[in-house]
Amino acid sequence: MRVTKLTLTNFRSYKNLELALPAGPITFIGNNGSGKTNIAESLIYLAYLSSHRTSQNLPLLNLGSDQAIIRAEIENENRILQVDLEINASKANRARLNQNPTKSQREILGALQVIYFSPEDLDLVRGEPTNRRDFLDKLLITRAPRLAGVIADYERVVRQRNALLKTRSAENTLTAWTEQLINLGSQLTAERIALVEALNPYVAANYANLNEVKPAVISYKSSTEKLSSNATENHQLLTDKQIQVAQQERDRGVSLIGPHRDDLHLQLGDFPAKGYASHGESWSMAISLKIGSYNLLKSEGSNPVLILDDIFAELDTSRRQQLTSVTQLAEQTFITAAVESDLPPELLTTKFYVTPGQVEKTVA
Repeated sequence: MRVTKLTLTNFRSYKNLELALPAGPITFIGNNGSGKTNIAESLIYLAYLSSHRTSQNLPLLNLGSDQAIIRAEIENENRILQVDLEINASKANRARLNQNPTKSQREILGALQVIYFSPEDLDLVRGEPTNRRDFLDKLLITRAPRLAGVIADYERVVRQRNALLKTRSAENTLTAWTEQLINLGSQLTAERIALVEALNPYVAANYANLNEVKPAVISYKSSTEKLSSNATENHQLLTDKQIQVAQQERDRGVSLIGPHRDDLHLQLGDFPAKGYASHGESWSMAISLKIGSYNLLKSEGSNPVLILDDIFAELDTSRRQQLTSVTQLAEQTFITAAVESDLPPELLTTKFYVTPGQVEKTVA
């Protein structure tokens, strides 16, 4: 999979940008604040329908604009697909596939698959559970785009149910939302657990390849015991648990069971990574999670685009080498850097220099 052409209209710092893109490593070099990450972000947004930098649409729009457009031509197994995404300030986003309008923007999910690395990856180890849940859910959507609907519906149900609990609504009003919480929650938990089980050996292998001494293990940590990759069994367990905590939920005004309360547990040797891992070990774990994700998708027949956003400056030589080696497996890699000398020479085959609002390709 690769992006052959990218066009941005009123996206972030770019009023109009059109790039023809080859296979292999593509580097965007420029000072901080020049707009390099905006290019990476446009591809991430197209892949996940969300940004890794903001939860709002407005910051994505060029100043004074009420609409931005991301257009990409994507080649996958000798087929070309044109994807257009219209991002709006005050109404729902709209999408097109090969110029045909879609009923929902979610229909474009899966057209572009990406695995991205950024300095914020350290939050996967040191940050809050929400960072790790988001990591799992993005990988789930990449593997199976249909799950985006399950995740969105589940989040909507939690919000509505919490609102009803806070206002102490009648039990019969709450019942339907509780049923949906358990139905969707049992599915999402099963998918997450199956994902973690499949991902674990790749994370362990990548961590060992970084010459780290302690073994790395990942596991799913649920607020309800004995949950598994079996959604039917999860449904019964969550139902029983909800009955147990029903009064506590009313007292506290919040939903106390379900995947929104869960976490991805990261273990290094005998200790959890969070709170015990050194700075270097934390980076090794974060990199292993991301490269492991790429390895897993490749093993299942996918060939995602890699995005390495301002990451090389954060890493030492061995970790840079590990990232460089994975780019050899990818059909296309986007790399951003402020300092060209931070990048290994083999990644400098196609270079663009970025200044505010402008991107210029160097001629060899």
